[in-house]
Amino acid sequence: MMLKNKFPGKFIVFEGPDGSGQSTQAGLLKEYFEKDGQKVLLTKEPTSWTRAGQKIRRILNEKEKISPLALQKLYIRDRAEHLKKEIIPALKQGKIVISDRYFFSTFAFGGLNAPIEKLIKLNEKFIFPDLVFLLKVRAEVCMRRIEARGKGFQFFEKLEKLKRVLENYEKIAGKFDEIKILDGEKKINEIHRQIVKICQKQF
Repeated sequence: MMLKNKFPGKFIVFEGPDGSGQSTQAGLLKEYFEKDGQKVLLTKEPTSWTRAGQKIRRILNEKEKISPLALQKLYIRDRAEHLKKEIIPALKQGKIVISDRYFFSTFAFGGLNAPIEKLIKLNEKFIFPDLVFLLKVRAEVCMRRIEARGKGFQFFEKLEKLKRVLENYEKIAGKFDEIKILDGEKKINEIHRQIVKICQKQF
């Protein structure tokens, strides 16, 4: 059983395959809340400041190799430190925490090589977000967007992998009511307006 957020702040997570636009929408929501006078922490997984997070980034850039399950355990180490040092202190202060990825990424991406139920169990001691936005984008569209960035492709950024990742996300969404699925192929501002409406209704 996962832990509910009992802190005064709200915890919002953005998820989706690479190239789905979740980072863009996380940034827009931060701006919206700040204009409304709210205090916001925008954060991201994997982190860039833990040792585990730095190692994950080297693996994703294919500078190091590791077994798939060992990689997911690195994500869990990174997440534990991320929660302890950034997310929970901000929630205790009553801030809105917006995370670009959380343990749902472990389920979707890690689920390519390990049972999703096992990955859920490994993350069950972490707090569950109040709201999760899953941007659904076809793998072909994700690949075009990644290519347009001009930064090359990372470990998971292959067409067949992204198709399977999206399938995993849809399976996960069926397990948790807090996950709101949005069409990530719509215009950026249209998606943002949808997200704001859901937040207004929820909070």
